[in-house]
Amino acid sequence: MPQFWLKNMTENIFHKEQLQKKIGVKFKNTDILEVALTHKSYAIENGIKEYNERLEFIGDSVLSSATAVFLYSKYPNYNEGKLSKIKSAAVSKNTLYSVAKKLSLGNYIKISKSEELTGGREKESILANTVESVIGAIFLDSGYDVAAKFINNILTKQKINTSDYKSELQEIIQSKFKMTPTYKVLTETGPDHEKTFEIAVLTGKKHLGTGSGKSKKEAEQDAAKNALKKLK
Repeated sequence: MPQFWLKNMTENIFHKEQLQKKIGVKFKNTDILEVALTHKSYAIENGIKEYNERLEFIGDSVLSSATAVFLYSKYPNYNEGKLSKIKSAAVSKNTLYSVAKKLSLGNYIKISKSEELTGGREKESILANTVESVIGAIFLDSGYDVAAKFINNILTKQKINTSDYKSELQEIIQSKFKMTPTYKVLTETGPDHEKTFEIAVLTGKKHLGTGSGKSKKEAEQDAAKNALKKLK
């Protein structure tokens, strides 16, 4: 066997073992974990048929189900509306991105050279989707109970932000002025893989507040939060 093949194989085995320790799950079939970590860009670049989108589809459903059960048990006095709000925040891309960062999941993902050059290992969408694909892989390899345990462990450790400042601001503005607030990007700074956005929220031409964040959604929430402070 050529030396570089042996080296790559050894590194691959080590990485998979390292990740399994981090997530607290021992896979019976590590091949499925490898698929979960393979981004579509890498598969296309290397002529590989399997990549993680199908596992992401399963993982999304398992995540939704297990989170609903977890929250139902944890908050016996909460009504459906409150549970739904927390669940929406718990399974959001922002929350999954935070989970991926804590697991250093970007170090294990297989992405194309072009994605590598544009900071793909730090992209919110890629990291969040990979968490879902790993959940899908755990489910197929070890069953629902093991996947649910992994998800419960995530939710127990994760600080979930249920504040929706945009919705709150919209209700106030529509009630007072019969208008819907709009958001405008003021600046984008930093490299593609680590941009910071500054966004303003307005009613017509009136400036209500500005906010910043690592994504447009985050900056819009921050702008709405600052606008609410002024209004209140």
